[in-house]
Amino acid sequence: MKVILRDSVDGLGEMGETVTVKDGYARNYLIPRKIAVSADSGSAKQIEHEMRNIRRREEKKRAELMNDAKKLEKTTVNLVMRAGPEERLYGSVTPAHIADQLKEQGFAVDRKNLSIPEPIKTLGIHKVAVRLGLGVEAQVKVWVEKEGGGESEETVKAEDKPKAAADSKDAGTDGEPD
Repeated sequence: MKVILRDSVDGLGEMGETVTVKDGYARNYLIPRKIAVSADSGSAKQIEHEMRNIRRREEKKRAELMNDAKKLEKTTVNLVMRAGPEERLYGSVTPAHIADQLKEQGFAVDRKNLSIPEPIKTLGIHKVAVRLGLGVEAQVKVWVEKEGGGESEETVKAEDKPKAAADSKDAGTDGEPD
């Protein structure tokens, strides 16, 4: 059966294309979900009207996505992570971390739409691509900072020394006379 796609379908075709599919696939899946319309049904004018509606809807959606992309370009995601002394992270920043922060800022972005070229394992500012759909992409700045709540190694060592000295004094006076 020949159908005209109203939306792009992976592995099948792009929006507006006329493709041939099995009858059951068209009748039971594509047409009821309004993903496609039958190319054999009705007149050519109806199909042309459908295509105009599809293109108009796509242009409107693309404009909305472009506005979202402009807002995302101005957004900075701040992540506070545990890091070692050489500014290397314990672990790495994942798309889920970034998606959660974007959700808190009011952007509905799925972690699958984030493109991190290589794992983020250092502190600093990194750029992450966000695919919004219809070929629209935005770059988000991710600022990775060191967690400040922990104690440094020097502070821990200084605290341990007085305890060790106090413990050795107590060890010498275990109740026996000198």
